Amino acid sequence: MTISLETIRECLLEEHLLKEFTSADGWSLTLPTSLNNKNFDTLSYDSRTVNANTLFFCKGMNFKSEYLEMAVKSGLTVYVAEQPYDVPATLGIIVTDIKKAMAVLSMAFYDYPQNKLKLIGFTGTKGKTTAAYFTKFILDNATNNKTAMLSTMNSTLDGKTFFKSHLTTPESLDLYQMMAEAVKNNMTHFIMEVSSQAYKTNRVYGLFFDVGIFLNITPDHISPIEHPTFDDYFYCKRQLIKHSKTMIFNHESDYFQLLKETAELHKIPYIVYGDQASPDTDYIYQTCADDSLAFSIKGKNDSLAVSGEYHLRLGGDFNKGNALSAVLASALVGATRNDCEKGIKETTVPGRMELLTNTNGAKIYVDYAHNYDSLKNLLAFVKKEHPTGRLLVVIGSTGNKAISRRKDFGTVLSELADIAILTTDDPADENPVTICEEIQSYITTDIPVEIIEDRSEAIEKALAMSLAEDAVVLAGKGADLYQKVGGEDTPYEGDFYIAERLILK
Repeated sequence: MTISLETIRECLLEEHLLKEFTSADGWSLTLPTSLNNKNFDTLSYDSRTVNANTLFFCKGMNFKSEYLEMAVKSGLTVYVAEQPYDVPATLGIIVTDIKKAMAVLSMAFYDYPQNKLKLIGFTGTKGKTTAAYFTKFILDNATNNKTAMLSTMNSTLDGKTFFKSHLTTPESLDLYQMMAEAVKNNMTHFIMEVSSQAYKTNRVYGLFFDVGIFLNITPDHISPIEHPTFDDYFYCKRQLIKHSKTMIFNHESDYFQLLKETAELHKIPYIVYGDQASPDTDYIYQTCADDSLAFSIKGKNDSLAVSGEYHLRLGGDFNKGNALSAVLASALVGATRNDCEKGIKETTVPGRMELLTNTNGAKIYVDYAHNYDSLKNLLAFVKKEHPTGRLLVVIGSTGNKAISRRKDFGTVLSELADIAILTTDDPADENPVTICEEIQSYITTDIPVEIIEDRSEAIEKALAMSLAEDAVVLAGKGADLYQKVGGEDTPYEGDFYIAERLILK
């Protein structure tokens, strides 16, 4: 892969992003003649990985001129930035928005891989990962395993090997590199979770999806370093609508009318699903009376031919809506009803509704539920499944972001838990005990609450406290094998494996 300086100039001018070029000859909108034949074979925003043929992006709120100086010492000659820097580089490409420029130039460098794939994008406060997995299993049947996926828990670019992404939606440079690798691996479809931060920080600037799915919206990610208000969070989420060729909406989502109006304003065709019939709802799902893991899909005119009975391995009524959204998205990009039925039946999600049994018979649920709605739905489901026993919940909350979750967790625990054990969950730069104390301050009922900083010890305590008829919920981490402490991903054994080890002890 290469990109020339002239192509860079054309791309930036087309997007109205170029301010000027700076060089020893002064400032200009034309390139120095000495650089007419300059090409780059690498893009980077890491000053530690550059050479003379690297196009380097000076990005990030914490970017320091020392990083650029370090890169120049390593041979760098051209950089892209929002302001000129006093460094002995040959050329500075000065732009109005570094993140937009990086997105535009990355897609050009990797030869627009998005145009060689069917793109499906999921957004919503909860359910993105589960819905993405349902879609992956369906499309694996439809494409003979030629479906790539970027997910919070696991990602794959070849359909076989999996890795964990550091961000729900990667930086644009990494995103297009991953798409290009998927194309190289002969993938035909590409599923991804699209976060609000992806639009807030222009990681997906200029990217359009064949199908976009808006699952739901509730307050989340409200913090000084993410979204200052719910309005900002919701507005960023809604950007998926005008960047999709077709949208799928959940009729039961809060603010459904605004979602619908946004699609209509931008002339985006849409399909509506839900668990209740209405003039707007095109497809509804209903639980089969004799089987809680079976549900039926009924369409008004069933133009996608997906009506019928489906069976899942994942419990919880909320997963039926996720499954239906996946069925509709998959059908729009070529899956048959048989592909959908088989995929839904086969779907498992690491860290979602994983079930173990303690030595005394108590059930242990491991789930990634990490915000108000997902935790409330999870605990309500488990409580319904175990009406005579107690509900013991092990949970923590992240540091440095999503501060509002701490109050949300306290509220849900007050409503549904019988015993709460508060512990560590990606504390970042904060003290995990302080986070737990904040959650505890929002618990308004007289339930036993214990704070145990070490998460493995917290899980051990919950299992030891459980009785045969009880249910233990390990919430928040799911299949995550790391704890974010400071700026590092610290290896973590994982909730499921800790519980399994303790049971077999």
